[in-house]
Amino acid sequence: MCSCARMFSLGCLALVFELLPFTAALDNGLARTPPMGWLSWERFRCNMDCKNFPDECISERLFKNMADVMVRDGYLGAGYQYVIVDDCWLANERDASGRLQPDPDRFPSGIKALADYIHSKGLKFGIYEDFGTKTCEGFPGSEYYLQYDAQTFANWTVDYFKLDACSSNVHHYDDAAAVMGFWLNKTGRPILYSCCGAKYQESLGMKPDYKRIAKLCNIWRNYDDIDDSWDSVASIIEFYGKDHSNFIQVAGPGGFNDPDALIIGNYGLSPDQQRSQMALWSIMAAPLIMSADLRTIRPFSRALLLNRSAISINQDRLGAPGRRIDKIESIQVWTKAIEPKGSLAFIFHHSGLIPVQQLPVRFSIGLARLGLSSQGGYNITEVFDGRYIGTFKAADTLTVNVNPTGVFFGKAVPL
Repeated sequence: MCSCARMFSLGCLALVFELLPFTAALDNGLARTPPMGWLSWERFRCNMDCKNFPDECISERLFKNMADVMVRDGYLGAGYQYVIVDDCWLANERDASGRLQPDPDRFPSGIKALADYIHSKGLKFGIYEDFGTKTCEGFPGSEYYLQYDAQTFANWTVDYFKLDACSSNVHHYDDAAAVMGFWLNKTGRPILYSCCGAKYQESLGMKPDYKRIAKLCNIWRNYDDIDDSWDSVASIIEFYGKDHSNFIQVAGPGGFNDPDALIIGNYGLSPDQQRSQMALWSIMAAPLIMSADLRTIRPFSRALLLNRSAISINQDRLGAPGRRIDKIESIQVWTKAIEPKGSLAFIFHHSGLIPVQQLPVRFSIGLARLGLSSQGGYNITEVFDGRYIGTFKAADTLTVNVNPTGVFFGKAVPL
């Protein structure tokens, strides 16, 4: 017989659903706009060599340092709230009582003490686990321990929890995510819930049930991990532009698609490409989760991440995800409804994917083609620098220059 009060396995799943007073929706009141924060994975991966890399290894020192910088350099003031520990924080085994425990050398103070430090700065604390028997890097997973681990995270005052899907059967991930969401809710602590099953399901050619996922999770990954390269960013943009599984339609306040971290400030993107990622993640209503070394970031990248106008598009209270509405040669056209009523954020993105396209483009488009129809006309501004472009009628044409792999990021507000 399965003891489902403490553990989860596929054999227990039907019994769990039958016996628990189960609710279909996460219903935690969180993520009314896309979450903002900082995540260790893309920049620092699974670096556990604290002897040779004391400032870059996955350790309590790294996360405390990043929290200090987020407060000192204005990231918290701009809305970046979460400091998120990804894989490789765990010890190789659970403790004698079956509880998760951190690596004692790299996290000597324990996770609760680290969370307390993060909270003392006015920030929120996030952590990572896996639905399978092991995490992606081989540390203890949460299979057989979903309730136990949910309570452990609540006891540690975790505010954000990411559930990965390595070492597991992804066909059953949504059911596992539902059970874990139930136990997270039962703790009584508001914990933003990040799910990863759709990413693996998409990679296997499955069609994820995004309507269900949106009821179970606050944010959900659905594509490959981002790498520090323009090819990686461009592939994500194309995946979201095609939206072949209709995942954009299910996003909104309480639940958002997650195209993975912002890599602005690392090594792989040009200035124009960094602007493109910030603009597109903003218009897609994606979580703005940075993964760069904020201690050494260049001024241009820091200013871009802190751009209040771009952030305001991302954090618009409508929570409406933007979508690609057109492709005109090398230019992708994206739009997003924003407040005040009738306003629109829009992007012209020059994909620059082939050599003949590696020149700036002078791009013209009618406002009506963007869906702008107010007879009173619109004021149009450039988002990043606030530059006034002009007053336009719905029948007018807008003409701008767009650099290769760059963007024009605009906002139209009705008069």
